[in-house]
Amino acid sequence: MGFFSEPMKKMFLKLVLLCLCLWRLDGVFSVAVKLVSVMEGDSVSLNSDLTEMKDDDVIQWRFGDENTVIAEINVTAYRITVYDDVLDGRFRDRLKLDNQTGSLIITNITTEHDGGYQLQINSAIKSFDLYVRRVISVAVKSVSVMEGDSVSLNSDLTEMKDDDVIQWRFGDENTVIAKINKWPDRITVYDDVLDGRFRDRLKLDNQTGSLTITNTTTEHTGDIKLLTSSEIRERFRLFVFGLVLVKEGDSVSLNTGLTEMKDDDVIQWRFGDEKTLIAEINKQTDRITVYDDVLDGRFRDRLKLNNQTGSLTITNTTTEHSGVYYLQINIVIKGFILFVIDEVKSVSVKEGDSVSLNSRLTEMKDDDVIEWRFGDENTVIAEINKPNDRITVYDDVLDGRFRDRLKLNNQTGSLTITNTTTEHDGDYKLLMSTARLSSKSFIVSVYDSVHCCGPTEAVIRLVLSALVGVATVIIVVYEIRSRRAE
Repeated sequence: MGFFSEPMKKMFLKLVLLCLCLWRLDGVFSVAVKLVSVMEGDSVSLNSDLTEMKDDDVIQWRFGDENTVIAEINVTAYRITVYDDVLDGRFRDRLKLDNQTGSLIITNITTEHDGGYQLQINSAIKSFDLYVRRVISVAVKSVSVMEGDSVSLNSDLTEMKDDDVIQWRFGDENTVIAKINKWPDRITVYDDVLDGRFRDRLKLDNQTGSLTITNTTTEHTGDIKLLTSSEIRERFRLFVFGLVLVKEGDSVSLNTGLTEMKDDDVIQWRFGDEKTLIAEINKQTDRITVYDDVLDGRFRDRLKLNNQTGSLTITNTTTEHSGVYYLQINIVIKGFILFVIDEVKSVSVKEGDSVSLNSRLTEMKDDDVIEWRFGDENTVIAEINKPNDRITVYDDVLDGRFRDRLKLNNQTGSLTITNTTTEHDGDYKLLMSTARLSSKSFIVSVYDSVHCCGPTEAVIRLVLSALVGVATVIIVVYEIRSRRAE
């Protein structure tokens, strides 16, 4: 110790004493604290790291500075207990215990659940520090689209940074459906979640993180959130309307998708912007009601409800029945857009020529939206969206049969198909959202000039045949009269 001055000796002794204290208190200070981070509203699992509990194990979960017991398992007594009502009930209906491992699951997290958790397995102790990231209030953007269309949800990012991590989540359970992690340059879409409803439908933009959902169905209706590493950045309420087309005078059924209603189900059908109630079924009271006289009686004697499924049938449709229908099954809401086609026009065109399908509009207004659809699948091939000042032709659909052949008139919305082939033969529908919903249908026949004459030529031939026939009759009559005179 001759090498050390007196002050240094004292410091050295203090360090030795501290080390001895720490060594003696190793059982206290060696308890590692595991940090867990979760977003408000999500679920989290605090893992015991056991593969299976033993017959004599006793497990307790405690929370906060007071070490309040919130859940416990006593294997010997075959008892599992969650204490929902402690701490002013902040854990009520949120705690689940794994009977095999003793792990604790907390659902629908709030900032009240932020803090320290202690797991005691017999005499061993583990600690967790749970950090709940607060959801920053973000305005919800409403997005509506018709079934079968695609929709893009924009992140509003111009470019993602090298360390950015973003997630797209769907529904009340905040299920992750897509994720981008820029650091390892990894893009992941979770096709198989939620019974595979998003399978082969999700596309992520690697630069901006924006999400596109293709070939939408009514199952994609719901809340969609974009999360960065620390907060919710965007919220969307997506509503996918089922598209239904019917010819005027025909009947149409709007299906609930149920095979059979339950004993406590309540179903309501509503119509139009005002969501006027037009029909309902209440299984609890065994009551079926149709409201014939609402909306000036336009549905009078036309509504039928299926008592087993709740589906709605509209008979003898008119253009007054075109519009938006809302179906509410208990708390679940679905929507349908019904177009009643009031005009069906047949058009013939020679292969290689052009044909124009007239919308009959003189000029589109600033809030008008129209779509052109083709075939039995009602595939969108062209659209004009005046509010967004957007004109789009979908060249690549249907194996590209319309590529470089479609032209839209921005003023009237009429569609021209150039250089027609027999592949363009079929049913074209024009759906118009103008002052009211309306639609027209065009049945286009493309004929091959080798096997058939054109319509003009056919008319000329018919007229010539008629003239020849008349001339023949005149000659015969003249011949008979001449013979009689002789």
